[in-house]
Amino acid sequence: MSWQEELRNGIRTADQLAQALGLTPEETARYAEIIQRFPLLITPYYLSLVDKSDPHDPIGRMCIPSPDEFDPGGSFDTSGEADNTKLEGVQHKYAQTVLLLSTNQCAMYCRHCFRKRLVGLSDEELNRRVDEVVEYVKTHETVTNVLVSGGDALLNPNHILERYLRELTAIDRLDFIRFGSRLPVTLPERISGDPEFLDLFAEYGKKKALCVVTQFNHPRELTEEARKAVRALLERGIQVRNQTVLLRGVNDSGEVLGSLLSGLTRMGVVPYYIFQCRPVTGVHSRFQVPLNRGIEIIDGAKSRQNGFGKAVRYAMSHPLGKIEIVCRLPDGGTLFKFHQSKHTSDSARVFIRQLSGGDTWLDGDLQGI
Repeated sequence: MSWQEELRNGIRTADQLAQALGLTPEETARYAEIIQRFPLLITPYYLSLVDKSDPHDPIGRMCIPSPDEFDPGGSFDTSGEADNTKLEGVQHKYAQTVLLLSTNQCAMYCRHCFRKRLVGLSDEELNRRVDEVVEYVKTHETVTNVLVSGGDALLNPNHILERYLRELTAIDRLDFIRFGSRLPVTLPERISGDPEFLDLFAEYGKKKALCVVTQFNHPRELTEEARKAVRALLERGIQVRNQTVLLRGVNDSGEVLGSLLSGLTRMGVVPYYIFQCRPVTGVHSRFQVPLNRGIEIIDGAKSRQNGFGKAVRYAMSHPLGKIEIVCRLPDGGTLFKFHQSKHTSDSARVFIRQLSGGDTWLDGDLQGI
C-alpha cells in the first residue's frame, strides 16, 4: 500500500474505529463524542501494531481516544507558544532557534499531543508565507537554525518542502535545519517509498546539514518498516534524532524505556531528549508521570545503555525554557538546571524544588528559587 493510500484508508470516524476494534454501540457513541472534540486519525500501518486483545496496550494508548480526554484542567499552551509568536506561524523563544509551524496535519493524531489545540483543527497559527520566514531569519543575526514543525512537517507536499529547503539552505548563517516528524513511526512508507522526497533531501543535504527529529516512544514501534525509513534517511546523509515523551502506561518503566533507547542507537538514531509529558488539556490526567518517579525511570533506563543512550537528558519544555530534571538530592529535594533559557538571566541556572509525590510539573514563577 502506498503512503497516499495509507492516509486515505486511515481510521477517522467512530464507526470505522468500532469496526476495527469490535466496539459496542454504546462505546461507539462515546468515542464519537471524543472525536468531535479531538480528531481521530490512525494509519492502517500503525493500527497493525496495536494488540487489540489488550485494553491497556501501550501502542493503543497512544492512538485510540479515551474518555480521560474530557478531564478538566491543564492548558492548551503549556510552553508559552503564543507569547513567543513573532509572525504568523513563526515562534522565536530561544535566540538561536526559529520554530516554524508549517502544517496542522499529521498522519496520526497522537492522544498525548501537546498541540491538541491545533492538529487536525485550526490553521490560524500556521505559516503561509515562506518569504516572511526567510526575511525574519535573515534580519535576526542570533538565529543559527530553523525547526520546521507542525503538525508533522514531512506531511507537507514535496513542492512545499522543496520551497523551505531551497530558501533556508541559501542562508549562510544557518548551521542546520531540522524537521519535526513522527512519520518514521506512524507512516514510514512516506519516507522510504517516495523517491522524489528522498532525492530532494539528498540534494539539499549537500548544501546544509539536515536533521529529522522524530518521536519513538515504545520498543514495539521499532519495526522493520521504521528501520527501512530511518536507513533511507541516513544513507542520504540526513541525521535522525529522537525525542521520546515519558508517558504513563506506555514507557514508564526503566526496562521498557531502556529497551527503546538501546533499539534506537542500534538502528542509528541518536536519542537526545526524554521529555516530561506536558500538562495539556485532554492529556495530563491520562499520561503524566510524577517527576520524581520519572527520575527513577530515566536512571533505570540509562543504566542499561552502553553509549549514546547514556547521553539522553530528561527535560521539560517550560515557558521559561528547557529545564533539565537532574536528580533527587539526599535531603529529598529535586535538582533542576536550565538547559536552554528564554531569558539570559536564567542561562545554566540551577535550582532546587521540594516536590510532593504527585507533582508532575513546575508551576508558578521560578525566579529566585
